[in-house]
Amino acid sequence: MIDRYSTPEMTTLWSEANRYRTWLEVELAATEVWEGFGEVPAGTSARLRSAIEQAPLDEAFAVRVAEIEAETHHDMVAFTRALTERLGPDARFIHLGLTSTDVVDTAQNLLLRSATTLVIEDLEGLMEVIREKAVRYRHTPCIGRTHGVHAEPTTFGLKFLHFLAALGRDLRRLEGAREAVSVAMLSGSVGTYAHVPPMIERRVAELLGLERDPASSQTVARDRHAELLAALAILGTTIERIAVEIRHLQRTEVGEVAEGFAPGQAGSSSMPHKKNPIASENLTGIARLLRSALHPGLENVALWHERDISHSSVERVILPDSTTLASYALRRLTRVVQRLMVFPERMASNLDLLGGLPFSQRVLHKLIEAGLMREEAYEVVQRNSLESWDTGAPLRDLLAVDSDCPLGEAELGEAFDVGWHLRFVDEVFERFSL
Repeated sequence: MIDRYSTPEMTTLWSEANRYRTWLEVELAATEVWEGFGEVPAGTSARLRSAIEQAPLDEAFAVRVAEIEAETHHDMVAFTRALTERLGPDARFIHLGLTSTDVVDTAQNLLLRSATTLVIEDLEGLMEVIREKAVRYRHTPCIGRTHGVHAEPTTFGLKFLHFLAALGRDLRRLEGAREAVSVAMLSGSVGTYAHVPPMIERRVAELLGLERDPASSQTVARDRHAELLAALAILGTTIERIAVEIRHLQRTEVGEVAEGFAPGQAGSSSMPHKKNPIASENLTGIARLLRSALHPGLENVALWHERDISHSSVERVILPDSTTLASYALRRLTRVVQRLMVFPERMASNLDLLGGLPFSQRVLHKLIEAGLMREEAYEVVQRNSLESWDTGAPLRDLLAVDSDCPLGEAELGEAFDVGWHLRFVDEVFERFSL
């Protein structure tokens, strides 16, 4: 991922040097287990770990692997040869009985577990600031919109409660996807365990804190990775949903919220007055990238027979990029929400913008209660509503002089009461223990 959309933690996690360190973590766990079963001379693992402490796998090591791979055209062979150069004779016991994918897939799952944990931590941080906004604006009335048109009253806090509920579902999906990829596989060529007995895999999995993949065919099945990419893609849709709402509410004609505007910030190179929702627009684009990774992730599931590497080139891009983008997007959205400028007075003004039209359904029901047939009541309300649209006259005033409307002053007052629409808001909030 380009630096602009990276986070320091993800950059470190997905670096070439850390990838090789994670490969080595799997290799050393296997060597240690082989030693425990007497297949590797006693003390080998300790010497190898001591040597690594003295000379950790750094960027220079990654460069050396690349140099060797230019000759071998095989990254695992290059890796083991570079280890031999660095670690000496004991390195001959590394990779015993294993095939490349045993190491690559298990190590990649370790990285994905760590990356998903970072994403989950960022998601929990966003949920906390969303929760705070939901509570703060629980009873702040605003107009609800359907099809982009004024509908009926709601509260600004309810908007954030809806976001919080969606993010909670995203959290559960990510937790499930993290579990799905947290498996180890050391079953050897074509997955028969011919060269590496199942007991080795079991003990290595325990050392790495992973579950054993119950059945593998020299690769971990890619539906596990597709599940994670799907969870990240859906998370992206939630991020976009919040971003699009902020973008709409910041429109000049609406003006109910605005992204924070820092001292010295410029909104336009040509128009000095501009304050634009640039972060929310950026997040809308990031969401598109997160969704775009799901399709190739799904195509990676169907490999030839026991193994091919058609998935490999794809995963080198989409797995680091998707987890990194998700982390970046969550952090940026958290900052947007934290710094969001909210204008309750404008919300109140917009609520009254149509002269009472958002209360038409309540008036309809009042007329039915007064004895009108539904069709008659609907005709009365719609006729007066259309006149209100055309003339700007308040709906309540038009109804008060309509001879077909039997509602008195008190009943009309009840019909246009904002509080009536919002009387169950607290009950909805109680579902979230807020």
